[in-house]
Amino acid sequence: MFKNKTLLITGGTGSFGNAVLKRFLSTDVGEIRIFSRDEKKQDDMRHHLQNDKVKFYIGDVRDFNSINSAMRGVDYVFSAAALKQVPSCEFYPLQAVYTNVLGTENTLNAAIENGVKNVVVLSTDKAVYPINAMGMSKALMEKVAVAKARMIGNGKEPVICVTRYGNVMASRGSVIPLFRDQIKAGRPLTITDPEMTRFMMSLDDAVDLVLFAFKNGIGGDTFVQKAPAATIKLLAEAIKTIFKADNEIKVIGTRHGEKKHETLLNREELVHAEDMKDYYRVPSDTRDLNYGKYFEEGEGKVSVEHDYTSGNTRQLKKDELIQMLMKLEYIQEELGAER
Repeated sequence: MFKNKTLLITGGTGSFGNAVLKRFLSTDVGEIRIFSRDEKKQDDMRHHLQNDKVKFYIGDVRDFNSINSAMRGVDYVFSAAALKQVPSCEFYPLQAVYTNVLGTENTLNAAIENGVKNVVVLSTDKAVYPINAMGMSKALMEKVAVAKARMIGNGKEPVICVTRYGNVMASRGSVIPLFRDQIKAGRPLTITDPEMTRFMMSLDDAVDLVLFAFKNGIGGDTFVQKAPAATIKLLAEAIKTIFKADNEIKVIGTRHGEKKHETLLNREELVHAEDMKDYYRVPSDTRDLNYGKYFEEGEGKVSVEHDYTSGNTRQLKKDELIQMLMKLEYIQEELGAER
């Protein structure tokens, strides 16, 4: 599917972009374009890779001209550029809108204008029943992507799909590197709520989800990977065990904008979802502005009784969580640095 093709990754210097690069560099892909506004990270990546397959484009998804220029000749787009930190988005919600909503629209419009085959837009569990600005902007981003797909129509290009995933372990800004830094500094490991749960996925899982969407998606689809979960307390204990640490675990209370459990599919989506073994596929809402028939006749399906959350999915045991963590490149590098 990707042989001799050109891939574009927006936000390509982030954790996901690096994971995609690692997956594709040894394949017969033609070219990988890294699009981001971070000149320093691009320069570091360029010196580290020394690979002619990788091309670098400095720009911002907020600027249509810059993303449109980078999109020429592209076959597939990984739309990963985003503001993702919950606290910063709470203080600067419009900045989240500019990047996550309007920036995504610019990316999709550029893909349409340049004849791209497929676009996968990366979303988050925080977009379901959002209670913070980051989740709200991501929920709107999903709506923009589905609306664009509906406008294009089935069977036409680009095929626009959404992938929604939970906590990506050891990604930039996540809690695992924070726990590691606290261990190194001899400080307590700070957790917000011992019973708070999060889905556990690796960066490789996130890449697998996007590739599955590329291969199986119909315009407007949303894809979710079935994922296990763990409490934040169990995660802290597992990290302590791996690094043979005896730091105290300190409960500091829930931060502004945090949920106790995250949701990957709400119950209204779950009733329409197609079970594809390791994934759920949620087809897009096909209604138009002629809403009358839905109010008068009903849809024929009723919502199920529950959502798909980190509280009711399979809960990992400590040894299972440790096994997952030990496979992470970040953990292996940190353990290697101790030797």
